[in-house]
Amino acid sequence: MYETLNYTGGIHKHEEMNELIEDLGGFVLQENTSQMDFVLTLAVPIEDVEKVKEKAKELLGTVKIAPMAGTEIAIVSPTLARQHLPHSACDISEYLRRYGAKDNMIGLARGAGKGISRISEDEKKLIGEHDLAVFALGSFKECITNKTHLFEDIDIPVVVTGAPDLDVSEIPGADAYVGGLGRIPRRLKRGENIRALRKLVKVVEGILDKKRVEMADDPPIVPPILVKTEIENQVPAVKDIYSPLPIVSQLDGVRVKLDYDKYHEEISKIVVDDYVLGDISEIKRSFMYNYTLVKLLPETSII
Repeated sequence: MYETLNYTGGIHKHEEMNELIEDLGGFVLQENTSQMDFVLTLAVPIEDVEKVKEKAKELLGTVKIAPMAGTEIAIVSPTLARQHLPHSACDISEYLRRYGAKDNMIGLARGAGKGISRISEDEKKLIGEHDLAVFALGSFKECITNKTHLFEDIDIPVVVTGAPDLDVSEIPGADAYVGGLGRIPRRLKRGENIRALRKLVKVVEGILDKKRVEMADDPPIVPPILVKTEIENQVPAVKDIYSPLPIVSQLDGVRVKLDYDKYHEEISKIVVDDYVLGDISEIKRSFMYNYTLVKLLPETSII
């Protein structure tokens, strides 16, 4: 079993933390450097967590549990217009990242107004490539209950946010609802806003944990973290990706930020734990920038 952690420290001697993770048989999920700050999302065996904390203390850094690490979440707004972005939706996105999630902001093409709000099939498929979706909706009950068609037939878990207090039974298609997060024309820094964000984190964590438990009955043939590592080691083009996260881990696969047409055959031939990746996964074109999406097959598929 692995524990996912966030390490935050200075850039000085940060390579010592990377070396320790490798020595412990752990994995680096995400690495970001901003000026003199270094942030690392990692997974190490549970019994070695104290060793990571000791090294962090030595390097004058901090370590926190990252319960959402290894997941990709879609933060969906009805539009990219100022009435929906950037305040509440962007603050939701930033807050979930603190807990290890990799999230993507998605603004729908036709959502300006409850009467004409629409979602295309391609937008649904793009959202469905994630582990979970958070729909950041409006400040009135009608802004939420009249837009359930946006998510009622999306296959992944859906969490809806808005301002009023509603019961999730009033929102067909939603797995959970969190109030107190409507269209707020400022940063979410007040006490009631922070409490709502914390509640959102607990709700999302609960849904992801439930999904992990369900997957444990029939898990992927190989762990997504291992697939991520082997792609990094066996596909030289990954080193030329300028994105801060060239390969994104998901609960049941990875998103590789390489062009599908050029690299999907090379990726399918990678050997992972004595398996050929193309034999134990579905490798397809992503609706996000023509990236390569790898969805791992469950263990029962090879019985």
